[in-house]
Amino acid sequence: MSYNIKIYTSVSHLPLQWNAVIGNRNIMLSKEYFHVLESSRPDNMECYYAAFFYNDNLIGGALFQYLNFQNHATFQKNEVWCSIRNFFARKFSKDVMILGNNMLTGQNGFYFDTAKITFEQVISLLNRAVQKMQKEIRKTSLIIYKDYHFNFVNYFQGKNHQSYFRFSVQPNMMLTLKDSWTVYEDYLNDFSKKYRTRARSARKKFENIEKLELNLNDIQKHQDEMNILYQNVAENAPFNTFFLAENHFECMKKNINENFKVFGYYLDQKLIGFYTLILNNQDIDTYFLGYDKEIQKERQLYLNMLLDMVEFAISNRFKRIIFGRTALEIKSTIGAEPVEIFGLIKHNNSLLNQFMGKIFLSLNPKAEWVQRKPFK
Repeated sequence: MSYNIKIYTSVSHLPLQWNAVIGNRNIMLSKEYFHVLESSRPDNMECYYAAFFYNDNLIGGALFQYLNFQNHATFQKNEVWCSIRNFFARKFSKDVMILGNNMLTGQNGFYFDTAKITFEQVISLLNRAVQKMQKEIRKTSLIIYKDYHFNFVNYFQGKNHQSYFRFSVQPNMMLTLKDSWTVYEDYLNDFSKKYRTRARSARKKFENIEKLELNLNDIQKHQDEMNILYQNVAENAPFNTFFLAENHFECMKKNINENFKVFGYYLDQKLIGFYTLILNNQDIDTYFLGYDKEIQKERQLYLNMLLDMVEFAISNRFKRIIFGRTALEIKSTIGAEPVEIFGLIKHNNSLLNQFMGKIFLSLNPKAEWVQRKPFK
């Protein structure tokens, strides 16, 4: 009796029972989502899928992504300084292999049936898969294990991972919904007066702005506008490892359908902003968004989007909203709490790897922020 690993380059070749064992537990590991990655992944990304078998029975699966940075501007702001940082980033890491999903925040890289395997065995199998990928697919400058909960730290203490640098950049912002919040006003009434007043003031600035859920036809109709609005936000980020393909939102809706929600905001019948959500069993993962920068500033578009996300989750009885690791402070003002996550990184050049901690922190400085406490 033994464990076996198979690597797949196409979703169409995955085992028939993949969704029953893996994809139904996490939509971001489903065949439907993998079809999105195949048809609309970023230009600098390749995806591979690992299946884990015990006595020929599928017990787990994992997503691997290869990222190439040779023609990608990772650092966006402050043109001269960012050009220097991009130069050194390219010299340091021509390409990267990630065990996980670089397009999402959180532990979306693998799933195992833990009734059939222990966590110690899971980590050992993941290490075997990493080595198999490096040997059979392509050896990369960097190897990254991405976004693990801190209760996994002890499982990575063994000799197989001693050469890795453990990092934690920004927390994942999450909001756990209370059972007592049956309508949006229940949630708002749990705010202190200061934050309740702030939320209601933001709502007043939304006068004459219409919000609509977009179907597939709407997304196709507004694709160009949505990409411009998305780029407004993406290009403003100080650090980017990819940019979405132009047809990405259309592919998401075609493949995930009702589990992918798109809401648009209109002013004078013109699309001025949008946000997207992935419905993942009892969780909501906030996805990409975009907005007109001038109108966002004047009308507090982003804050209103966050409040609308909460209202949607309450109305549809979800348990938790996963907001990701950007805009931490404003997300804390609507009740999201930071959840620390970590990753592991190793350079395949053993000399460079000795200085991984210093190099990583110089290229990825930790941003300072103030956590707000809006609830009474």
